[in-house]
Amino acid sequence: MPKSRRDRKVSLTKTPKKGLEAKQALIAELRKCADTYKHIFVFSVANMRNSKLKDVRNAWKHSRIFFGKNKVMMVALGKEPSSEYKENLHQVSKHLRGEVGLLFTNRTKEEVDDWFSKFKEVDFARAGNKATYTVRLDTGPLEQFPHSMEPQLRQLGLPTALKKGVVTLLSDYEVCKEGDILTPEQARVLKLFGYEMAEFKVTIKFVWNSETGEFQKLVGDSDEQEDEEEEDNDICED
Repeated sequence: MPKSRRDRKVSLTKTPKKGLEAKQALIAELRKCADTYKHIFVFSVANMRNSKLKDVRNAWKHSRIFFGKNKVMMVALGKEPSSEYKENLHQVSKHLRGEVGLLFTNRTKEEVDDWFSKFKEVDFARAGNKATYTVRLDTGPLEQFPHSMEPQLRQLGLPTALKKGVVTLLSDYEVCKEGDILTPEQARVLKLFGYEMAEFKVTIKFVWNSETGEFQKLVGDSDEQEDEEEEDNDICED
């Protein structure tokens, strides 16, 4: 009787090796950056969007940005004074929790703070985000939508119907109230109607100086506490 293909033995030895090599390469690259650049800034990201972070990377091509893989970054820099790669880098590792990253740069603290304080971009909110204002839709035709969209709008909870081939809202409809935690349906409706409530923002929180080994906190206590509360509510995988 021929062997079933399901019974074939597959060696998994290459997968861990490849993963280990990638981690070792990242550790080496991080340490190289620590030797090359004057400053390491720890930053947090609100309303993470890959496309927006790509814009930041493009604007800071003269520097290096690492985002994600927090555990590997902690190993590279050192978690304790006894294992840190350079003086006080274990202080950087302490704050690698949640959606945070590292900026290696020769730019001054003032230059970094000035640029990032001005960089904010709005985007559509996602499920789980908080509504920043109340949105109500008025009764009447929704001529921006083709007739084929009517079933989808109705499925999202809107009281719609086709009147003479035009999608029409049969009664006033409140999409969300300020402060609501948005459901997937609410987030979808807001996007369809063009309401942007999420603000992609990078906050510079700490800086490490390679020349002195000094580690400095840059955000206020209230900002720090708020960020930590948000991180505790998130489940992040490295």
